Amino acid sequence: MTITSELRPDGIRVVTMNAPPVNALTVQGWFDLAAALDEAGADRDTKVVVLRAEGRGFNAGVDIKEMQHTTGFDALIGANKGCFAAFKAVYECAVPVIAAVNGFCLGGGVGLVGNADCVVASDDAYFGVPEVKQGALGAATHMARLVPQHMMRTLYFTARTIKAADLVQFGSVLETVPRDRLDEATLQVAGEIAGHDTRVIRAAKECLNGIDPIDVNKSYRFEQGFTMELNLAGVSDELRDEFAGTEKSSQKKGSV
Repeated sequence: MTITSELRPDGIRVVTMNAPPVNALTVQGWFDLAAALDEAGADRDTKVVVLRAEGRGFNAGVDIKEMQHTTGFDALIGANKGCFAAFKAVYECAVPVIAAVNGFCLGGGVGLVGNADCVVASDDAYFGVPEVKQGALGAATHMARLVPQHMMRTLYFTARTIKAADLVQFGSVLETVPRDRLDEATLQVAGEIAGHDTRVIRAAKECLNGIDPIDVNKSYRFEQGFTMELNLAGVSDELRDEFAGTEKSSQKKGSV
């Protein structure tokens, strides 16, 4: 299964993404992730959620191949709605969500992490929003929760990536640890939260969301409108075809 959810005896629920080779989620994958997070928050036995991934990286965003192999706009609309649902589910989960980030965290991955309550990363982790390469926009709302405004704009316009270690100075990443210690370090933080009265923690989550200066759901939905415009203009298809062709060529040469 792409998305699994396991409730530990200590009240920590571990939600895992596992969609080889790069955890680029299909439309259904995004909706499945949203459902897992909604169910986690609704379960009163869940005290905190750890969102993690198996494989080489945390998340590479949407499945471009699915989009290019689907006629019409169904896959695009589905991906837009699925990402919106998943990002919203992270943000509105009734309990805190801790993201355990390994390797690459790109595009939709940034949307998930940017809406999380706490981020722990492996020392090889890095973040980026390469949407401009594929003729799309999105996740600037969430990247702006990880880095200062001018840094966000630079990363967005250039499609550069930034190391998790560099985000520690901004306070958006709590700490970086060797990859083989990532689960341990994340569970330690989750355990501290789970050790408090869950009634208070759930109230605190709702309270902190209520005083956020930015409505992340509305902000991201605004971004998605520009993605739709680029698709209607034919720009996105052209760039996604180029991306898919480059990726296929790279795989033939043995790179990833």
